[in-house]
Amino acid sequence: MLRTTVNAAICATLLVLAAPCAAHEVYVTNEKDNTVSVIDSKSLEVVRTIKVGKRPRGITFSRDYKRFYVCASDDNAVQVYDAKTATLLHDLPSGADPEQFVLSHDGKRLYIANEDDAITTVVDVDARQVIAQIPVGVEPEGMAISPDDSLVVTTSETTNMAHLIDTKTNTLVDNILVDARPRHAEFTPDGAKIWISSEIGGTVTVVDVATRKVETTIQFEIPGIPRDKIQPVGFRITQDGATAYVALGPANRVAVVDTRTYEVTNYILVGQRVWHLAFTPQENLLITTNGVSNDVTVVDTASKKAIKSIKVGRYPWGAAVRPQPTHTSGETSTETR
Repeated sequence: MLRTTVNAAICATLLVLAAPCAAHEVYVTNEKDNTVSVIDSKSLEVVRTIKVGKRPRGITFSRDYKRFYVCASDDNAVQVYDAKTATLLHDLPSGADPEQFVLSHDGKRLYIANEDDAITTVVDVDARQVIAQIPVGVEPEGMAISPDDSLVVTTSETTNMAHLIDTKTNTLVDNILVDARPRHAEFTPDGAKIWISSEIGGTVTVVDVATRKVETTIQFEIPGIPRDKIQPVGFRITQDGATAYVALGPANRVAVVDTRTYEVTNYILVGQRVWHLAFTPQENLLITTNGVSNDVTVVDTASKKAIKSIKVGRYPWGAAVRPQPTHTSGETSTETR
């Protein structure tokens, strides 16, 4: 009996030591409520709500995760907040109607899509000054930056193009025609490909960076769902580059794509009008923003199944994750695996 009790105590201690020390925080912009909902990734509950500017859409964190940036589209500003206190620190000059943006990997420059002005604005984050404004196609939205920070992509919804920008010269170097209404772009982790979603075209286009040519176009078919309801918007590619998860809008599904074969391996039922996605640092959970059902869906990536729906504000749009510090052997590190 004593041996059993001791063994149980040892097992319990090992489980405590093996468990993560902190949950991560998922920040979700609510377009109609002018708020950001903060979700605890362990309890899967909303733990606080932050008031922000008008019509918040894109959201991202500084490289040290001490600040977060929000595209306050109707305020024509990118707002910068202290992540710990949720205090508004200052605005960055953004151009008109900022919708999405991307931060350089060194954290020094912010590249912003200005939908109303058909430009990409480049901002020096520390100096809080506009470095350049680069004309692109009509209604720019999607933004992506290469792993080496040498190339930025802006997608234009009406021109149906991906515009490639050289970051050293801040000049447009190429335009690539894709399907109708491109909404989001991502580089693969190795920087060799650019993926671009086309909402009305119902496809994802894969571009070879070296040749700047379209390599393939991925299509989606869901039994019982009309083709015009399958509208790819946001997507995420895993850090190992093996799998992509694609939000399919009013199809209320997330597609799972094998990036080697470009075949769809699964469809995951989520909330209504799924818009954008975010991984937790370990990529064990995928968070989807569902604009019509006013919630987010939590997907377990191992089982490829939705495990919980969490109510947030009205019209959730963007999502970003703030990793929490973990403490091991007296040292402090940020868990970003």
